[in-house]
Amino acid sequence: MAFSDRMGPTPVSRLLPVNLADNRSSVVQATDAGLLSGAVTLVWQHGKVLQVNEIGYRDVEAGLPMQRDTIFRIASMTKPVTVAAALSLAEEGKLALSDPVTRWLPELSDMQVLVDPAGSLEHTVPARRPITIDDLMTHRSGLAYMFSVGGPLSRAYGQVSLRQDQDHWLAELAQLPLVHQPGERLTYSHATDVLGILVSRIEGKSLHAVLTERVFEPLGMADSGFFITPDKRARAATMYRLDEETGLHHDAMSPIPVTEPRFCQGGASLVTTVDDYLRFARMLLEGGAVDGVRVLSEESVRLMRTDRLTDAQKRDPFLGMPFWVGRGFGLNLSVVTDPAKSAQLYGPGGLGTFSWPGAYGTWWQADPANDLILLYLIQNYPNLSAPAAAVAGNTSLAKLQSAQPKFVRRTYAALGL
Repeated sequence: MAFSDRMGPTPVSRLLPVNLADNRSSVVQATDAGLLSGAVTLVWQHGKVLQVNEIGYRDVEAGLPMQRDTIFRIASMTKPVTVAAALSLAEEGKLALSDPVTRWLPELSDMQVLVDPAGSLEHTVPARRPITIDDLMTHRSGLAYMFSVGGPLSRAYGQVSLRQDQDHWLAELAQLPLVHQPGERLTYSHATDVLGILVSRIEGKSLHAVLTERVFEPLGMADSGFFITPDKRARAATMYRLDEETGLHHDAMSPIPVTEPRFCQGGASLVTTVDDYLRFARMLLEGGAVDGVRVLSEESVRLMRTDRLTDAQKRDPFLGMPFWVGRGFGLNLSVVTDPAKSAQLYGPGGLGTFSWPGAYGTWWQADPANDLILLYLIQNYPNLSAPAAAVAGNTSLAKLQSAQPKFVRRTYAALGL
């Protein structure tokens, strides 16, 4: 069912500081045009939440408005959280970034590498060295996603089911060849899902339990995890997909699970709220501790926020885009290395600004130069099978995708940055 004709008026957000009032206009316009069900955005600076916008609806059909405590699926915003948990294990001497993952993941021994990344799965050569934990954290393992590669390998990834336990999933994944030699280049991948399995095996418990003990409970992230309790169902945002002809549809995804899934994907399947993720972002911005509670050492945070790509690796496109212009990549965080060059493509952010978005339109960044954190949470299911040219030619999608950059630029302008 399409809902573009029943959006109704946008609920008025809470009282805003006058200088920030304009940053919500692009999101309101997308919502009122039926391109977006709604959003929750937040601006934090110098220790204070300056603004929270609650725009549109978390459930259009039911008429339930977005609220500050709305629960969102955050897709790849999961990845830095899993990396943080792994680094906390490293601080205890349970692993090192240089360790071969085969110590805990023997399934990944004796890996083969494609001779031609788009060629036959049978035409391979042996991996020159084992995959390391650092490779997993930087997507330089040679693993991939179905949408990040082409040819037979893409089709093979599409046949590996995520609806099984982590051990069976990893065993299937390990049968596929790597798209390139470990460490050679960056290919966006299931690497952080694999890292989550490694963390789970080291601790002898589910990844949900590990993240709860090492990240969520210390930071007070009470609404974050791989599932929600039944009493929180009404707070969950519905996932929508946008069709250019028929508007918004709510058939994109089943509801958030209310029991722990068989496979907690460390790269993709967390849910959270805007205030919960703010706590995590503040922890990274403030050197590993928030309000006196330390989660990571300053050195671990420095590693996450330090560019690790070579100049040659930055010349490779990322998902078809020149993503590394003015940017580098730390431990699953993009890092601004040249603010002027980065701003031309991705908007404002001072030197060292770090972030990592999610496929459902969720986004955040922390800017140490300006002691600033922005969060933008929506639920929009992407068409990962569509060619880039088709997406670029979809005017509805273009208008939707422009809402977040405008929110960012207008926030920086209002703050005089």
